[in-house]
Amino acid sequence: MAVPKRKTSKAKKNSRRASAYRLNKANFVVDKETGEARMPHRVSPSGYYNGRQVVEVEDEE
Repeated sequence: MAVPKRKTSKAKKNSRRASAYRLNKANFVVDKETGEARMPHRVSPSGYYNGRQVVEVEDEE
């Protein structure tokens, strides 16, 4: 059985454990219809997805 030769320091241990809890940057794409930034794989505010209209959007005017 493998046994560590030296004790792992608190800093080394904590930095290794903390690497899994980093926040990732939010990924955005530019909408082709409106030019707005939106999350990928989501329907745009105008109701388009993948170049075609999938949701009817009512005007709020």
